[in-house]
Amino acid sequence: MHPNVAPDSCPALVLNADYRPLSYYPLSLWGWQDVVKAVFLERVHIVSEYDTVVRSPSFEVRLPSVVSLKTYVKPARYPAFTRFNVFLRDKFMCQYCGEGEDLTFDHLIPRSKGGQTTWDNVVAACSPCNLRKANKMARDCGMHPAMHPIKPTVHQLHANGRHFPPNYLHESWQDYLYWDTELDP
Repeated sequence: MHPNVAPDSCPALVLNADYRPLSYYPLSLWGWQDVVKAVFLERVHIVSEYDTVVRSPSFEVRLPSVVSLKTYVKPARYPAFTRFNVFLRDKFMCQYCGEGEDLTFDHLIPRSKGGQTTWDNVVAACSPCNLRKANKMARDCGMHPAMHPIKPTVHQLHANGRHFPPNYLHESWQDYLYWDTELDP
């Protein structure tokens, strides 16, 4: 990276104390201000740096590109139920037709029939399929999800997230990330 690059374009990959990313999706990244603060508070080890330098009247520091926490943070076993995590569990595909555009989520047992918004009752669905199913039971309209919905573990979501690498991956991160994508230098 060129030394004259703006600090805002220099995020740092944050690793747990075991040198694994805190999360893959979204990728655990901190902005340069948060990383510099963590360095000065001695909460992280600097693993790798950019060529970019930030200066104040009293100090100068190269921005870290990879840091590891000094204290291990035990990851949660189960992720929060969010729309995004449902899409990630279902690999950003409609569970009825396989499309990946215009995703919503669908209640297998419709809310109007007592269905709840839970991991085992919600699937990713494109808008056309969701509208077609409406407030009917999937079996009553010949629609069956490709996968039975489950409550995923964080590990399962991380594994799915590896199929969708971010648009930007710095070369100093490649030893800590496990996507099948070639990184640009």
